[in-house]
Amino acid sequence: MCSSDSIITDYESGEVICSKCGLVISDKIQESRVAASISANTPSANKSVGCSTASSSSGLSTVIGRPNRDASGHILKGAMRYRMKRLRKWDLRIKLSESRDGNLKDALNELHSLKDKLGLPETIVEKTTYIYRKAQIKGFVRGRTVPIVVDAALYIACRELGIPKTLKEIAGANNVKRKILAKTYRMLITELDMKIPIVDPTKCVMTVSNKANVSEKSKRKAIDIIFHINRKEMTNGKDPMGIAAAVIYLVCQRVGEKRTQPVIAQAAGITEMTLRNRYKDIKRLELDLMPCLVNKP
Repeated sequence: MCSSDSIITDYESGEVICSKCGLVISDKIQESRVAASISANTPSANKSVGCSTASSSSGLSTVIGRPNRDASGHILKGAMRYRMKRLRKWDLRIKLSESRDGNLKDALNELHSLKDKLGLPETIVEKTTYIYRKAQIKGFVRGRTVPIVVDAALYIACRELGIPKTLKEIAGANNVKRKILAKTYRMLITELDMKIPIVDPTKCVMTVSNKANVSEKSKRKAIDIIFHINRKEMTNGKDPMGIAAAVIYLVCQRVGEKRTQPVIAQAAGITEMTLRNRYKDIKRLELDLMPCLVNKP
């Protein structure tokens, strides 16, 4: 080291460097000085740090080290060593208890797997985790398998955020029975006292049209028909996927696109019988208006 007294302190890396020869004098500085420097020079330091709900710890977890030494490296005295031993024991018991009661880590693994399979955004993961945590607090998870509760929470999140995903799609992605999933979904919304919004059939039109490879012109006409059907309040109590599939089938018939009932029904995830019933309902509604809507430029 040279005899220069000029040094530079890098508070971000915690290094003290000689400004003349570049020698690193110290790579650790007092923690209080770093905190003081950051709080003084960084305006955003006073802002609260947010955490994602889609994590099993729901924030920053506590980790108690095994060595019985303090921050300076000195060996702890007998009383403090005994206290730290008890803290480690209770910390381990709490973590094991949370793991047994909620199986939250397993639920998050299932959820992230579903996210990749169904192509869902991160907001859905956050919302589903929030619903699952509420169900966990209510004791709804006990006695039920984790995939079923996760799927039910995911379907509720999709309904609330307006993402057109059916029970059949979610059940198929996680290899569970649709009937059991539907029952768990109804029980969950009752337990949590939630009000689920009605799915907009317009979004279902886009989903079915893309899967059935319908042209953009037919999509626009189908959306126009859905708009008029909504004004007549015909969609109340009906499956929005069934309404969307019936409208697309009607449009394809009028414009000459060859799409069979099995193709449309499979794209919508419904049965052919449901498609035919909704198709009959639509044809009985304003028969003089439908040709105008379908054949307009």
